[in-house]
Amino acid sequence: MSEVSQTGTASAAPVRVALLGGGTVGAAVARALLQHPDRYAARLGAPVELLGVAVRDTTRVREGIPADLLTDDPHALAQDADVIVELMGGLEPAGELIEAALRRGAQVVSANKQLLTRRGVELQALAQEHGAGLHHEAAVMAAVPVLAVVRESLAGDEITRIRGIVNGSTNYVLDLVAREGVPFADAVRQAGELGYLEADPTEDLEGLDAAAKIALLARTAWDVPAPPDEVDVTGISGLTDADFAAAAEQGGVLKLVASAERGADGAVRCAVRPEVLPAEDPLARTRGGTNLVELDTVLAGPVTLVGAGAGGDETASAVLGDLVRAGLAVARR
Repeated sequence: MSEVSQTGTASAAPVRVALLGGGTVGAAVARALLQHPDRYAARLGAPVELLGVAVRDTTRVREGIPADLLTDDPHALAQDADVIVELMGGLEPAGELIEAALRRGAQVVSANKQLLTRRGVELQALAQEHGAGLHHEAAVMAAVPVLAVVRESLAGDEITRIRGIVNGSTNYVLDLVAREGVPFADAVRQAGELGYLEADPTEDLEGLDAAAKIALLARTAWDVPAPPDEVDVTGISGLTDADFAAAAEQGGVLKLVASAERGADGAVRCAVRPEVLPAEDPLARTRGGTNLVELDTVLAGPVTLVGAGAGGDETASAVLGDLVRAGLAVARR
């Protein structure tokens, strides 16, 4: 285990952190904690003790992470932690690990959008019941603090519509075609080779990733269940070069747009679909892997947030922000 300490906080009980997942984001989180101990000790008023990093293969070298911190037993690692940072992905065993942590009153940080869209309401209720915490800023738009803005900054206002580009992978593909004239199939291949798409790109190309994110945004904005299977979804896999040519002839740009709107009847409708946008539309001008979301509000008017929606360091920034909030909750006990 590794303890992060700072002069003036040595007498405080350490905040014990279990990191579940040592992939690109998990490794970036671990390195930040290990390389900048004073920063996090100062912000929490207590040292941070990294109990370990749960990974599938403990023999694989991970730059900046001591081998003795690696374990292939996430259950044992999580059971003694004050803060569990879940970056494993997937529904299980992530779900059971989070549930167990919340039942014993621990703080949980997760970027697992698919799990949160399916079980988020249940898990938040569990957290409230047991005096625990569930933090998930990194699940939507990585480093862009859109959930915090919706939940906190605009809490006194009324959001009427959410619209944006929330999947950087598909935006990179569409941008390659529209700006550089790369054939659609080649753009998908290039995006995969550069790491913008997973080995199985289905979740991105079929709009499922964007659907999960807009569902989480709708739930946060309007306190509705917003299950992902109720999002009207059309991905980009069915697009052809002729579709891009037709959009260009209209002076428009094809983008995968996620939207959520609450009607006069109070019903919330969410959709993800390719749309031909006017060239001057802010969404049409969103380049590469950038994400952009527009929040229409009654008092503040339109609020736009833009930034990196993917990437190891970028997502780690949001995870670490949640970790600080979770750690403060522990330190105040």
